[in-house]
Amino acid sequence: MEQLLIHTGPPVLSILIFLPLICAIPLLFNANERFARNWTLLVTSVAALYSLKLLFGFDRSVAAFQFCEKHTWIQALNINYVVGLDGISILLVLLTTLIMPFCVLASWTYISKRVRAFMVCLLVMESAMIGVFVALDFLLFYVFWEAMLIPMYLIIGIWGGPRKIYASIKFFLYTLAGSVLLLVAIIWLFVQNGYSFFIPDMMWKGYDFNAQILVFLAFFLAFAIKVPMFPFHTWLPAAHVEAPTAGSVILASVLLKMGTYGFLRFALPITPDATIYLAPAILWLSIAGIIYGGFTALAQSDMKKLIAYSSVGHMGFVTLGIFILNQQGIEGSILQMINHGVTTGALFLCVGMIYERTHSRELRSATGVGKFMPIYVTFLTFFSLSSFAFPGTNSFVGEFMILAGTFSFDVAHGKFPYLALAAIPGAVLAAAYMLRMLQKIIWGGTDNPDQSWLKDINKREIITLAPFLLFVFWIGLAPQHFLDLMHVSVANLLSQFAAYSGHGATAVGQLLP
Repeated sequence: MEQLLIHTGPPVLSILIFLPLICAIPLLFNANERFARNWTLLVTSVAALYSLKLLFGFDRSVAAFQFCEKHTWIQALNINYVVGLDGISILLVLLTTLIMPFCVLASWTYISKRVRAFMVCLLVMESAMIGVFVALDFLLFYVFWEAMLIPMYLIIGIWGGPRKIYASIKFFLYTLAGSVLLLVAIIWLFVQNGYSFFIPDMMWKGYDFNAQILVFLAFFLAFAIKVPMFPFHTWLPAAHVEAPTAGSVILASVLLKMGTYGFLRFALPITPDATIYLAPAILWLSIAGIIYGGFTALAQSDMKKLIAYSSVGHMGFVTLGIFILNQQGIEGSILQMINHGVTTGALFLCVGMIYERTHSRELRSATGVGKFMPIYVTFLTFFSLSSFAFPGTNSFVGEFMILAGTFSFDVAHGKFPYLALAAIPGAVLAAAYMLRMLQKIIWGGTDNPDQSWLKDINKREIITLAPFLLFVFWIGLAPQHFLDLMHVSVANLLSQFAAYSGHGATAVGQLLP
């Protein structure tokens, strides 16, 4: 079991959680839209810079939770405010803080109505997202998990497209349905754990197998909907298509990762026997998502739908790596969570920039813009190459590690590599739909519409996209900087898993066909 490290310095995590929330208050009393934009950009930028203290102060040599804080919250119910992070969560916290200023920049002219309210939603959203990744009290986690739904529901429902009400309600109901069962599981664990919500104490407890199955299924429904895994994905395209650009970026870059984070933080250490027993079904569901996402994306003419369905495929690789239960697979999955956040977030920004000019997300409206928007299509090309894991880009490293982990898993257990071979068509399909989109946007055909009136992206838009491109090549060419952060925590998770079960990942191999 991980030992808490009580941090004696400044409360870095609490500052990161509550800074955006507290700084949303002045926006309630100042109706000036310019102030709202500038203030939110300042607050999110300060939070992003301050979060780097986590990176510089993080001890890569230990698996323990770091930067921990513990305060009594509701004493009568033994509910405490406990936060901390380890190598599994640190990159997700940094992804959240670093991406938020660019969501503000992406909304600078895109959001022209109720600007103040929109910026408040962004700040509240940031607080809730950070809280999800650092909470070590299960009820505190659940509060942040549910709090995140409200601002996203408003972002889609107020500032979304023509079918915004349908998309926002579907998003809310799907995620709420999973959350209700999650709450039931939390209460059961609270009782079993001596009336304590402290998450590390719930791990590796040896709960009854049948109880583990039920708790795992509650976890699975909540987290699979959030990922979203096939066949729980149907809320995602509607939410992405109708959401404003910043909403799509947050949804793709951060919210989807809460589901995969939940599998790693809760499912594996709290219900290891159920994980071993049900892993084969989840692995094949992941393969189904990879293939389904690829074929469906290939059929789309709406750019946002194309990228939304590509997320189903990409996140299928993430869940595949997690439930392979080896070092390469899980490290590749965590890295791929970050890669997907960077690349898909950037692609949604690119779609938003075209939409601001043409007021359409259809590929035919953007056909042949390469001649008139060379800077834009340069960025789009690199992000598209990353999306289908071109060597040298960030996604290549993540997918390669996941596939290598899958191959080694099959071979180690004397099995033909069905899983790895079944996942490879997903990579081919990704190249097909991304290259198809690129071809149409850059060159088009002989009947291109007149695009000469379009202006290339401006300085603000270049500043918005440039950091994403930096990370595409930084992770792609020097991934060890990122892998070092997670290596010890992942190794500790797997060693605990193997020690608890007595046979660890081998048991999964015995259950695979």
